[in-house]
Amino acid sequence: MGLYDRFTRLAKDREQFQTSGINPFGTCIDEIYSATEGRIGDQKIILAGTNNYLGLTFNAQAIAAGQAALAAQGTGTTGSRMANGSYGPHLQLEHEIAEFFDRPSSIVFSTGYTANLGVISALAVPGAVVLLDADSHASIYDACTLGGAEIIRFRHNDASDLERRMVRLGERARDAIIIVEGIYSMLGDVAPLAEIVDIKRRLGGYLIVDEAHSFGVLGKHGRGLAEEVGVEADVDIIVGTFSKSLAAIGGFAVGNKEMDVLRYASRPYIFTASPSPSSIASVRSSLKTIAQHPELREKLWSNAHRLYEGLKALGYELGPNISPVVPVVIGSKEEGLRFWRELISRSVYVNLVLPPAAPAGITLLRCSVNAAHSDEQIDTIIKVFADMKNQ
Repeated sequence: MGLYDRFTRLAKDREQFQTSGINPFGTCIDEIYSATEGRIGDQKIILAGTNNYLGLTFNAQAIAAGQAALAAQGTGTTGSRMANGSYGPHLQLEHEIAEFFDRPSSIVFSTGYTANLGVISALAVPGAVVLLDADSHASIYDACTLGGAEIIRFRHNDASDLERRMVRLGERARDAIIIVEGIYSMLGDVAPLAEIVDIKRRLGGYLIVDEAHSFGVLGKHGRGLAEEVGVEADVDIIVGTFSKSLAAIGGFAVGNKEMDVLRYASRPYIFTASPSPSSIASVRSSLKTIAQHPELREKLWSNAHRLYEGLKALGYELGPNISPVVPVVIGSKEEGLRFWRELISRSVYVNLVLPPAAPAGITLLRCSVNAAHSDEQIDTIIKVFADMKNQ
């Protein structure tokens, strides 16, 4: 058997989408003009398929901070946090994140994926039980596999199913780890966190919430879903990323002071090079912007309502909640590809999401809005979808 023979079916599945037209797998955006505009080939496009929720990728203060750090500290640390990769700004950012969340401790990781991998794998060891939402991100599944814990899936956003499975665990439920997300990245729906917290209070367990897509988006201060529903005190660890609202790359975890021990037990933390000084500097700047400018969240939600309601009025099947993630359900993979390419030809870029990345075997055109989109740009996106509906 050849080294890559096992991937033959996968290669053929992908090849059918690459024979003509733009390749949806690893689409190259040739130029980026702003947080909302770019170019693919000869086509100038509205970027409506990013996770740049607060539109901070071109924030002047963040860019200046990153440039200054690049000049002062170089291009990279060339080492892990445990070796030579912890600079003063890494520690300062950890302090600032902990302060932002009003928590005793924070740990900065190299990516959001690594944050989940590092925290969860260190806790979800053999003998441990993890109950996770069936639609959890791949990094959560991979973290549980790496740790070696027993994995129990409960139905997506179904608190009653979680409770049934906790009850079956009996005394083991008191030490179980429950993992959910704030906003789920494909359908834009949110976890029933208040119900899950009630189950935890009655049956025990430890709760980890991945706020990757809800940080900066939900809550009075932008801390995420736990803040939005008033249950922060019941969440043991919050994990997040710098690559969405903070417009950079990296990840973090916040929790109580005891969480610091994970620095010495987390293999992804110990053996991965730390984030570059420029990335850390831009994140520190963007974190201040989030704290000082709540109007960014207000504009983001105004845009989310405008797009969702506009597409709904056209008769499209959308996700269950209004959120910055606005998924349009398409009938088949082939139809999804045709629709996606046609949108680009009409100057709108969204994400084409095919099974198994999309839940329940569906095909999605995943739109996402950010605070930098103008009303006119949102209306243009709606008009393009309207034209596609009527052709």
